Amino acid sequence: MYVLRAQRLRRAGTLDKTRRRPPSLDADSPSWPVEPARRRPDLTTPDCTAADWIAADWDAGTLRLWAMRGDQVVDSRASDDGTDGLAGDDFAAVLTRMTEGWADAPVVACGTVGAADGLARIACASVPATVDPRPVQVPGRRVWIVGGLTQADPPDLMQGDETRIAGLLAARPQFDGTLCLPGAQTRWARISASEVVSFQTFLTGEMFDLLSRQSVLRHAVGTPGDIDAFDAAVSDALSQPHRAYGRLFQLHARAQLGGLQPETAGATLSGTLIGWELAGARPYWLGQEVCVIGAPARTAPYARALAQQGVTCTEGDGTAATLAGLGRAFRAIADAAAAI
Repeated sequence: MYVLRAQRLRRAGTLDKTRRRPPSLDADSPSWPVEPARRRPDLTTPDCTAADWIAADWDAGTLRLWAMRGDQVVDSRASDDGTDGLAGDDFAAVLTRMTEGWADAPVVACGTVGAADGLARIACASVPATVDPRPVQVPGRRVWIVGGLTQADPPDLMQGDETRIAGLLAARPQFDGTLCLPGAQTRWARISASEVVSFQTFLTGEMFDLLSRQSVLRHAVGTPGDIDAFDAAVSDALSQPHRAYGRLFQLHARAQLGGLQPETAGATLSGTLIGWELAGARPYWLGQEVCVIGAPARTAPYARALAQQGVTCTEGDGTAATLAGLGRAFRAIADAAAAI
């Protein structure tokens, strides 16, 4: 993980009490209780076969599934069967294995499963575009995939985050500002009048993973855990990016010379990369209301870094947003079927 531990940030006073509730999009939205992702259910219990539909978040590296009864989670599962490692009939085989014991219910999915090398290539809408989910049925299957968004200039693409945006706006339909969605890639999306006006993607998460696991820095970098080092690195990267770039190798040198702890090196690398990202994304957050959506461990460092720049932001749970967005897609499918 490239982010600071959320509990350390809470101790530092950067997360307010509203962010400690169970997953929800805001104080007025319903909670989406989700079981631990890798728990294997008792397949003999009736609840496992009582689902109306199955929600799926299927990206390049992971698959997350939820058996749903209306808006309520009945069960959940996850695996490392990301789309990058699958082809052809692999997708159907993975779905069959991962939904064993569940009801034979329609699947509503988002993510790179709708890319050219996914289960089926689903057309994307060009921004500016409304956030209403656009589910498309895979021919011959009871599987619907939500179409993503594209941008012509500068070229960009999102597949999965459009669903989280739709979920957030279901709870906050009047939101006008910027959404930040951290992950392996982090996206900044400008929202106005319930439309995605523009967006920009950064490879911050992937860069942290590559540098901390596959470069010379792998011997120095540990789990980020030094708040002061993180703050200093964010400030340095924003104000003097050329100096921050030159200091990356110094993390290795300082560790070899015995003067740097792994948690400090990790926090410095995390802060540097997030600081560079904030510099590149400045038009999205400067003077805007910002909401950061994702897992708390990923959203907390962004909230802290933005607070350093005087930006007040809220945080939304990524799983809740995903389920709310997929729920909107499922209802659209049901409404279309009822109209026939």
